[in-house]
Amino acid sequence: MRELKSVEEKILDRALYLIGKNRSMNISVRAISNEANVNVSAINYYFRTKEEMLRQVKEFYITNTLSITSILDNEETPDEEKLIAASNEIMEYIIRFPGVTVILRDASKQEESDEISRKILAASKEMNEKFESLLYKVTKSSSMKYEHKYMIFMSSIIHPIENNDILNFDDGIIESKEKRIDYIKNIIKALKSE
Repeated sequence: MRELKSVEEKILDRALYLIGKNRSMNISVRAISNEANVNVSAINYYFRTKEEMLRQVKEFYITNTLSITSILDNEETPDEEKLIAASNEIMEYIIRFPGVTVILRDASKQEESDEISRKILAASKEMNEKFESLLYKVTKSSSMKYEHKYMIFMSSIIHPIENNDILNFDDGIIESKEKRIDYIKNIIKALKSE
């Protein structure tokens, strides 16, 4: 996941966080400034308009999605290790930006009229296709239907984080990378052994 290096990136980070937290693209500039711990004039200085800031939030999302894809593309890493690392990145991303599906849904609605929405959907599609392919390679010894494996795996890494507040899952996978990695390994093991 991309690290923050400037005030501008901190604003984008917090805007993306609030979009997920509120499950809406309609976030006020004041709420973003409060969350980023900057004044409204800093947002105006860096982005000029709310629309430009939201465009850059979407670009930030694409950059983070491509960073996961680059893990999947690494030819030097064994397939199972790539799957574990990419899954952990997805989980960390969802922890940091709850409900990121808001951006995907918004992009789907605006796909025909908005170039950046098309880029979001293309980057997500590329990542998902590579992820699916890798999951298949790693678990091909199992007789379970491929589509079911993918649904089980993705649900297993997304559901406990997005719904932890209402279902009281073990916070260990949220708070500890080591526990997340162990959890991911157990999911893979279960899908291999069916």
